[in-house]
Amino acid sequence: MLCRYRHKRHTFAVRRLLGWYEEGADLERKLLALSTYLGHAKVSDTYWYLTGVPELLAIAAHRFEQYARPEQEARS
Repeated sequence: MLCRYRHKRHTFAVRRLLGWYEEGADLERKLLALSTYLGHAKVSDTYWYLTGVPELLAIAAHRFEQYARPEQEARS
């Protein structure tokens, strides 16, 4: 039973974050609110729910590519 509860919390946290990415929300502020909502004392405790999720990793990879691209073009 505890496992299902944690799975639901994880699913909720990930879906909420994906929704905020799509909305273009201020993620730092939203993560703080999510952490409080989940009852975590520190926002770093919330990050556990958000690691190793393929959809979030794809977003992070895409954002890094956009960040790194201007640097690569400047070297060319």
